[in-house]
Amino acid sequence: MSATLHLLSGKIASGKSTLAAELATAPRTVLISEDAWLSTLFGDQMTSIPDYLRCAAKLREVMAPHVVTLLKTGSSVVLDFPANTVETRRWMRAVIDAAGVDHVLHLLDMPDALCLERMKARNAAGDHPFTVTEDQFHQITRAYEPPSPEEGFTILRHEVPG
Repeated sequence: MSATLHLLSGKIASGKSTLAAELATAPRTVLISEDAWLSTLFGDQMTSIPDYLRCAAKLREVMAPHVVTLLKTGSSVVLDFPANTVETRRWMRAVIDAAGVDHVLHLLDMPDALCLERMKARNAAGDHPFTVTEDQFHQITRAYEPPSPEEGFTILRHEVPG
């Protein structure tokens, strides 16, 4: 069985982390969660979207060679980092190319209303490392860029269950 890099694209609270956890139950598969790493390393430094962008860039820089090494050993990786901008997906493409592995970009196409409902429930439950306001949701959603065929990813689309 060859290693595969699983990537996730979708709005806040679209179900990326839930799907990531499901994918990570496969044999020889490692889950790497951006939220877990960011909250542990930079949680006290992240109070705004620019803070998140700065800290996420640092994390990507250090994580890339680690992910490549895992993939080259034959382990699949579920990279629970949002593949939500062209720039982030370029970084992910560089990881794929450096490791020489297959990939699947899971696109979670959920309506804003559902994501907002889930986000509010997640915030109320308090079991997520970060709380997101409705204003932040809309600000981040405006920056969301769904993957395009020209980017060359193998895309598996997930939609709201029927």
